[in-house]
Parts: sequence; C-alpha cells; structure tokens
Amino acid sequence: MASVSWRHALFFLVVVNLSVLTMACSSHYGNAIEEFCLAKFKLDMEVLDQRQWCSWEDTVESYGELTNCTFLVALKMNCFWPNQMVDEFFIRVHRHYFHDCSLSGRLLHDPPNRILGPFIVVPILVTLLMTALVVWRSKRSEGIV
Repeated sequence: MASVSWRHALFFLVVVNLSVLTMACSSHYGNAIEEFCLAKFKLDMEVLDQRQWCSWEDTVESYGELTNCTFLVALKMNCFWPNQMVDEFFIRVHRHYFHDCSLSGRLLHDPPNRILGPFIVVPILVTLLMTALVVWRSKRSEGIV
C-alpha cells in the first residue's frame, strides 16, 4: 500500500514540475525568441529581395538559424522544445514571410528552353506531318475500295 502512495506522490511531483516549467516558459520564452531570434531573422530577410523569400536556396540558412535559435533559447530557459509557443511563433513567421510561396517551397518558373522546346515543337511537327499524310492519301485514291 505504501508503494501505491509513493507512486501517486511521484506522479503528482512530475505533473506539478512539468506545469511549473511550462508556465515559466510561457511568460518569458515568447519574449525571448521574439527579441533574440526574430530580430536577427528580420534583418536577414530584409537583405533579400521580397521575390527571393520563396527561394529555399536563399532562405535556408536564415531559417535554420531561426530554428536553432528557438531551440537554444528553450534549452537555456529549461523549456521543452518544440512547444506550443514555438509552433505559434513559426506560424506567424510563415504567414508574414512565406504566405505567397508554393507548397514545394520553390519559386515557380518556366523550365529552360532546351527542355520546353521539344514539348512545343514535336506536337506541331506531328500535326503537320499527319495533315500532309492525309492530303497525300486523299489525292492517291486508286488503292482505296
């Protein structure tokens, strides 16, 4: 019977400890990641032209630094990571900086002409060839019954 009460006490202690950690993080963690992490990310994004924001090659380094920064701040503040505040923070970042980007994260653009050209030229040539074949066969009606 004593082991059951010991388990309940341990469970209660863990739950209280986790709630205190979560509550402590919620009051200061959001301010810390805004002040330390987002400020640097904003400066990095201002250097880029707004058309480059959707280019993963141009933003991957800054985005990685932002992610690492939120992790390090959580580590220093003894917070869990990821947590709800981090999720909300990144949702705000995405809504502001990446709302016009495609789902693949790449800028949409036409393929190079060496790839696009055959897809245009081949159907045109096939259409012209088939038209010439039909006209040629219609003029040669002697073999048709």
